[in-house]
Amino acid sequence: MITCREVVKSLRPYVPGKPIEEVQKEYNLTNVIKLASNENPLGCSQKAKEAIISSLENVEFYPDGNATKLRKALSKNLDVNENQLIFGAGSDEIITMLAKTFIEKDDEAITCTPTFPQYKSAVTVFGGKIVEVPLVDYTYDLEGIVNAITDKTKIIFISNPNNPTGTIITAEQQLEFIKKVPSNVLIVMDEAYSEYIIEDEYPKTLPLLEKYPNIIILRTFSKAYGLASLRVGYGIANESIIELLNRVRGPFNVTSAAISAATASLEDKGFLTTSIQTNNEVKSFIYKKCKEMDFDFIPTYGNFIMIETEKIGNDLEVFNKLQSKGIIVRPGSFLGLKGWQRVTIGTMEQMEFFFNILKELI
Repeated sequence: MITCREVVKSLRPYVPGKPIEEVQKEYNLTNVIKLASNENPLGCSQKAKEAIISSLENVEFYPDGNATKLRKALSKNLDVNENQLIFGAGSDEIITMLAKTFIEKDDEAITCTPTFPQYKSAVTVFGGKIVEVPLVDYTYDLEGIVNAITDKTKIIFISNPNNPTGTIITAEQQLEFIKKVPSNVLIVMDEAYSEYIIEDEYPKTLPLLEKYPNIIILRTFSKAYGLASLRVGYGIANESIIELLNRVRGPFNVTSAAISAATASLEDKGFLTTSIQTNNEVKSFIYKKCKEMDFDFIPTYGNFIMIETEKIGNDLEVFNKLQSKGIIVRPGSFLGLKGWQRVTIGTMEQMEFFFNILKELI
């Protein structure tokens, strides 16, 4: 009998939402909208699509392990040194690289809960212990994290904005927090949804890298750029941290199509601007409808929103009812927030349909 490591027995596999095709078949539906995975409802840039097609001319070759085109373009876009960048198959892979590089048996990493589950999974699988500090008012408790630091602490993970709650820590809060963290503890600032944020209080973390070399910033092309299926994320940090991560990175971990599409996406400023504007316009509409229909919600800085739906039923019941009507969302029970639904901010048409269905269910 084949056996596995003990730590693997304690892990739970990620449970993805059902694909559109499966829901269509199960409920005999023609039209189904997916509002479950925080994807861009506008798709991706036309330039990115053209770049993907062009990349197919060379599928017999391994991708550029250095992601040179993307590295140069992103370095210029962010005004950072090329050696400050690392690329991964989504920021998920970089989170795994971080644990693989810095976590040994019985080391500790701290985050808040509920938050992005990959932090816990990555740390645990490498023998570390994840210390989870409860959110306060659905927001990261920075003081609680500071109080949880011990001589075993190696990494602190902060999702900003937090997934699933959509809340942020402000620039002022972030700086005060960083000052209190020992310089030998790595601070991971996961900014997957940062492009969507237009508010001034959101931190500008990049300028802090020079003074605080124990920070790494994670970002992705999966959200605002609409390249989720291609899996391309990146990290920005001190060159010494990047050099260590490259020692554990797979040699061809980002595909040629992903490199080409991400590079082209950076050139299409118009698509990104439209994505941000659409998200914020539709978000205002969602706030208005929630207030009109007396649904509690958590004001969000991302492209998703938590809506409390207990007056219709428990969150799993509501999830199933919505799915039967052609709407796929993410039930709060899967995310540590019973009674809520996490809903991706779709197009105006999609959200009008969503609220019409909610009205039916009431």
